[in-house]
Amino acid sequence: QVQLVESGGGLVQPGESLRLSCAASGSASSPVAMGWYRQAPGKERELVASITNSGITNYADSLKGRFTVSGDNAKNTVYLQMNSLKPEDTAVYYCNVMFYDMIYWGKGTLVTVSS
Repeated sequence: QVQLVESGGGLVQPGESLRLSCAASGSASSPVAMGWYRQAPGKERELVASITNSGITNYADSLKGRFTVSGDNAKNTVYLQMNSLKPEDTAVYYCNVMFYDMIYWGKGTLVTVSS
């Protein structure tokens, strides 16, 4: 049974930074790709960023330059460094892990940006 453990969410003020992490365990194989989605209140879930096991990254256009996704293949862990946070970044952030035959979602971690 694959388990995803997310951490790093919380309450920050505008302009501050946060780093999210998500560790996958319980699979006999390694992920093909890992990433983050977010869902703000009243909005649909959207891609934030992803990274493949070969290091290819993909970002939502609106977040390029502020958010950085990285991965540790040895630990099956993906990170999301979020800088210069804005109130509109407030959302539940979900970890997404893709294996060859299955996609898994984390339970989500809340990020609140407010003064």
